[in-house]
Amino acid sequence: MALHGRHIEIRGVVQGVGFRPWVWQLADRYRVTGRVWNDALGVRIDAYADEQILEHFTEVLAKDVPPAARVREIEWRPIPADDSERFDIVASEDAAAPRTTIPPDLATCGDCLAELFDPTDRRYRYAFTNCTKCGPRYSIVRGAPYDREKTTMAPFAMCARCRAEYDDPSNRRFHAQPNACPACGPRLAALAPNGREIDTPDPIGFAARALRAGMTVALKGLGGYHLACDATAPVSVQRLRERKRREVKPLAVMVRDLAAASQLAFIGGEEERLLTGIERPIVLLRKRPGAKLAAEVTGDNPLVGLFLPYTPLHHLLMREVSTPLVMTSANFAEEPMIHRDADALEKLADVADLFITNDRLIESRIDDSVTRVIDGVPTVFRRARGYVPRGVPVTRAFAEPVLACGAHLKNTVCIGSGNAAFLGPHIGDLETVETLTAYETAIIKMKNFVGAEPRLLAHDLHPDYFSTRYALAQEGVETIGVQHHHAHIASAMAEHRLSGDVVGIAYDGTGYGTDGTAWGGEILLASYEGFERFATFRPIPLAGGDQAIRQVWRIALALLDEAFDGAPPLHALELFRPIPRRGIESVRRMIATRLNAPLARGVGRYFDALGAIALKMPDARYEGEVAFQWNMIAEPSERGRYEVVIHDGVTPWEVDFRSVIKAAVLDLVDGRAPSIVSARFHNTLVDVTAELARAALALRGDMPVVLSGGCFQNARLAEGVVAALRPSARVFMNHDVPPGDGGIALGQALIADAIARNATKGDRQECLSSMEKGDLACV
Repeated sequence: MALHGRHIEIRGVVQGVGFRPWVWQLADRYRVTGRVWNDALGVRIDAYADEQILEHFTEVLAKDVPPAARVREIEWRPIPADDSERFDIVASEDAAAPRTTIPPDLATCGDCLAELFDPTDRRYRYAFTNCTKCGPRYSIVRGAPYDREKTTMAPFAMCARCRAEYDDPSNRRFHAQPNACPACGPRLAALAPNGREIDTPDPIGFAARALRAGMTVALKGLGGYHLACDATAPVSVQRLRERKRREVKPLAVMVRDLAAASQLAFIGGEEERLLTGIERPIVLLRKRPGAKLAAEVTGDNPLVGLFLPYTPLHHLLMREVSTPLVMTSANFAEEPMIHRDADALEKLADVADLFITNDRLIESRIDDSVTRVIDGVPTVFRRARGYVPRGVPVTRAFAEPVLACGAHLKNTVCIGSGNAAFLGPHIGDLETVETLTAYETAIIKMKNFVGAEPRLLAHDLHPDYFSTRYALAQEGVETIGVQHHHAHIASAMAEHRLSGDVVGIAYDGTGYGTDGTAWGGEILLASYEGFERFATFRPIPLAGGDQAIRQVWRIALALLDEAFDGAPPLHALELFRPIPRRGIESVRRMIATRLNAPLARGVGRYFDALGAIALKMPDARYEGEVAFQWNMIAEPSERGRYEVVIHDGVTPWEVDFRSVIKAAVLDLVDGRAPSIVSARFHNTLVDVTAELARAALALRGDMPVVLSGGCFQNARLAEGVVAALRPSARVFMNHDVPPGDGGIALGQALIADAIARNATKGDRQECLSSMEKGDLACV
C-alpha cells in the first residue's frame, strides 16, 4: 500500500465545537496518521494514508460534523508522505488575519444534562457544566483563535481531573475551553439588592424560594442578566412591568421542558425543533385557550414567546421552581441588556429583590434570539444568542472587507470578509447613549473576531441615522450609501445565494428613499448592483412626522379624509370620540399645508391606520403594536377582498388603496366584525402584491421573487403571498436572517461590494452620487 499525504484546510465554524476530537476519532476509524490543529483561519490537517482512504477521509470531513459546526469550505493539496505512526491534535497557531468566526453560545447537551442530575457524578448540580458540544462561546471570548487564555475562563486554573479531560482526545471535553468543575471553576452567589452576599449553601434553591414567594430575581445568564418572576402570578408580573417600565409589550416565558411548553401553546414539528435545538431561541407560539399564565404576561396578544432552559443554571432553577417563569432581558426601554455585575447592582437595585450572580465575566452581551415558523420554515426575528456570530456564506468572495453599519431600529452590523458575511449581535434601536456605546463596542469586537479592518463602509441613505453618521465620521475609509429597501431585498438574496436580477417586494413602515421621501411599499427590479422601482403605494401624509407613528389616529385621519373626499364618517367611529376637535383640525391643517407632514409609502402605515380604526387604538405604545394586533385578529376562514386601483400609466406604478380604506370603514360602520375586515384587508394586500409580481415577471422575464421587510414577519401576509405566487414563480424570503431591519446590514454589505467592484476608483464617487438621486445607469 503506497502512502500518500494531504494538507487539508477547513473554513467555517469549526473551533470550540468539538471539531478536532471528531477529526481525531475519524482518523482513528480510517487508520489515518498525521495531525490536526487550529489556526486563525479555521482547522488544518496533515493526513497520511492510502490514496483511496484519504479520498474517503476528505469526503467525510464535510459530512456528519458535530452539531454546532458549520463547514463553509474545504481545500486540500498533496504533500509528501510522512512516517507518522499516530494521529495527534497539536497546539493552535496564532496567525495573522483573516480569522475564523467564533462559535455561538450553545445550549446544554444531553450528556452534560445527565451529569447535572446524577448524584454520583462530580458535576452533580454544578451550574457551569459544559463540554465541546455545549456551553458559552461567543459571550466569553476575548480574541481568536478560540483558546482558553483568550476567554473569561482564563482566571480559572483547571484542576488535575479537568486537565486530564481537556488533554484526552477521546474525551468529549477535549479542548473544551470553558471546562470546569466545582473544585476549580466559577461559583454562584446570591446577593441582596445592596450588594451584600447572602449566606446560603444553595443560591439556586434560595432563588427558587424567592420566586415562589412572588419576588423578582435578577439572574446572570450566558449573555447578560435576566429579570425573572412567576409567570402565573399576576401581581408578580405587574410589579416587574412597573419596575422595568415595560407597560404592555409581551414578556418571554421560560418553561421546564417540552411537555410544559405544550400545556401553554400549540406546538408543531418545526416549533418543537426550534424549542429543543442547540440555539434555544424564544419561539413565538399561539397560546392555548385557558393557558395557565398571568394575563399580564402577554395582554391581548394571542402569541406567547416560550423558550426552554439553555444553561445548567436554568435547568436547575426550573426543576426547583416547577412553574413557568417570566425571563426577560434586564434593561430599560430600548437600552441594551445589562451584562456587567456592577451595572446590574447599580441599575437594578430598585427592580430586583434578589441577585443570582457568578464570578465568570461576560465579555460580550448577547440577547436571546426570537423566532417564529412562517410558511413551515423557522424564521429568525431577532438574531442573537445561538446564531451570532455564525457566518452567512456568500456565492462570491468579498473583493475587500466591508463593514455594513445597519439600520436605525433593531440595529445589527455586518462584516463581509472572504467567503462569508458575519452579522453581529442584536443591538436594538440607536436612540440612547447606552445603545450607541454598545453599537460602537460591537463593531470593535466583530472586527477583532473576524480579523478584518474594513476600509469600505456601507450605510443607510437616511442622513440622520446614527449608523449613517458613524460611517461618515470615520477617517481613511470609503463610504457607500445604500437604499433601505434595496438592502432588504439583497439580504434575502444573499441568504438564498441568489445572483442576477430578482423581483423584490419590500414592505415595511419607513425607509429613506432616493427621492428624499419615506418608502415602504416597494416592488423593485433589483440586483446587488442596483434597482429599478417598478411599483409603489400611494403616499400617506404623516402629520407630525414620527409623532404620527406613535399617535396612529393621525394616520387614520389622513387616510379617511382622502378616501372619503374630506367628509369621512368620524362621528360613527369610536376611535375619534376622545380626540379633541382642535386636535383633528390641527392635523388637517398640517396635511393641507404640508407643514411637518412628510409623505410615507410604507405598507405598515396602512396596517396602523385600519388597526387604529377597527380596534379603537389611538396610540401605539411600542413599535408595531397596532399593526400586529390588526394582523392577529384576522379571521382565518374569510376569503373576501376589496377592490383596489393600480395606476400603471406612471413610473413607478402606483397602488391606490383609497377604495380599500373606504370599503373597509363602511364595513365597520355597518357592523361587520373587525376580524372579517382585517382578513379582507390581508387578502386584498396579498392579491395586489401577487398581481404586481406577476406583471413584473410578464414584462421583464422570468426571475426569482424575493420578499423582505418587517411586514413579512406577518405570517398571514407572507404565507398568502407565497401561496398566491407558487408554483408559477420561484419565491424566496428571509428565514435565517431577520426580514425586518435586523437583517439590513447583510444586504448593505453585498450591495457595497457589488458597487465597489463595478466602479473604478476614478469614477466611483460620481457613480454613488448619481445612485443616491435614483439614477442607476452607472451600475
